Amino acid sequence: MNDPGAGGLEATRYSVADGVATITLHRPERLNAWTATMNAEYRLHLQRAAEDSAIRVIVVTGSGRGFCAGAESEDLAGHAERGSYDSGAPEDLATPGYGVRPEFDAELAYHFGIPKPILAAINGPVAGIGFALSCYCDLRFAARGAKFTTAHARLGLPAAFGLAWLLPKLIGLPRALDLLLSSRTFEADEAHALGLVTAVVEGESLLDTTYDYARMLATTVSPASMATSKRQIYEAFHLSAAESVRAAEALLDPMMAGLDYREGVAALREKRAPVFGDLVT
Repeated sequence: MNDPGAGGLEATRYSVADGVATITLHRPERLNAWTATMNAEYRLHLQRAAEDSAIRVIVVTGSGRGFCAGAESEDLAGHAERGSYDSGAPEDLATPGYGVRPEFDAELAYHFGIPKPILAAINGPVAGIGFALSCYCDLRFAARGAKFTTAHARLGLPAAFGLAWLLPKLIGLPRALDLLLSSRTFEADEAHALGLVTAVVEGESLLDTTYDYARMLATTVSPASMATSKRQIYEAFHLSAAESVRAAEALLDPMMAGLDYREGVAALREKRAPVFGDLVT
């Protein structure tokens, strides 16, 4: 697989500005339907962004009219012919986010091991694996009218990629049951009402709104605090309340001894904006 900075990309694009990396799914003629190539390139981009100390926030979006309309239909037909699933993944598939906790070392769950906020800018239809990918992002912003569906039930498949575990945590059990059992299609305004997306805006304002939020995180919040808070949140899915309290207590003194805490306190006392250093991973 080619390095994402070396050209030769087939199904994605990658760019960086103002401490924000943007990963764009780029098969607009197919509403950015997911393929093995897209999967491999996407993982490479995430790994690159995670390892770059100058990047503080990651935005994921789609080219053209769609975010990601699920798996490529030709691939689905191939699975049906074989009667089994074949990801088509290369042997040297990148493993971004792996090694943080064993619970994160799986397809899409690796998002939880990325030490930077990942924002989904959902510009159009999102289905199947595209829906799951958006759920594994930390926050979601959507264009008004964008359509969502889990898709699997209408293909005779199980709820894939851990959605049966994740979706109830995001929106509650009754709402998740509705979406997972029916695979019905719903629009961005309902997704907002369900608590699945943070904001719904007109399509032409989507990226501006998402980037405004990303830059706010990049310029006003300690990267170390964001990385630690994100890990605490997803680790807490696997801990008791008492274990979560003790884990937070164990982090307190080391972070209070850090430069970001000193800068945060100084900025507060001096009534100015803090200037935090880059995240050291």
